[in-house]
Amino acid sequence: MKQLIDFIPLILFFIVFKLDPRTVEVAGHTFTLGGIFSATAVLIGASVVVYGLLLIQQRRLEKGQWLTLIACLVFGGMTLAFHSETFLKWKAPVVNWLFAVAFIGSHFIGEKPLIERMLGHAMTLPHAVWVRLNIAWILFFLVCGFANLFVAFTFQSIWVDFKVFGSLGMTLLFMLGQGIYLARHLHDNDPKKTENR
Repeated sequence: MKQLIDFIPLILFFIVFKLDPRTVEVAGHTFTLGGIFSATAVLIGASVVVYGLLLIQQRRLEKGQWLTLIACLVFGGMTLAFHSETFLKWKAPVVNWLFAVAFIGSHFIGEKPLIERMLGHAMTLPHAVWVRLNIAWILFFLVCGFANLFVAFTFQSIWVDFKVFGSLGMTLLFMLGQGIYLARHLHDNDPKKTENR
């Protein structure tokens, strides 16, 4: 569910991007609504609101949520400041690769892989299973980063569609695969059997 919350600003970005450009007046100020730059402004505003509400409700944000918010502010801000969508195209690849680096780093820093630190309170699995799950997350983030980069600079007419629906689809498929993999191990009470899978 937490991963889906991260898609709220992205979905709002998509809706505004798809609007035919129009001029709207809010509190005596005139704005253009529709297209990449107003969509970027909505993405920034929605991210601040969503993560701000989460911060108030939970009294903290996870590191991944901080990274997503900061990347949105930096890449979105540069897109608006320099009036170039190129900066925004780099946001998804960079964020995904930074997540991959964090998961890679957890193999060398600390006693547990990052995925075990995140989910270990909810389930008990053998170390080998946690390592395989962590590697799966590394590969997932690397693939997502390269897929976003490839589509953004090769198929420019559909990159926003892919950014929203492609990323969401890849995430849902990966989560489904992870659930199936975990189900195999959660029903096995013999840790030695699970170690060998």
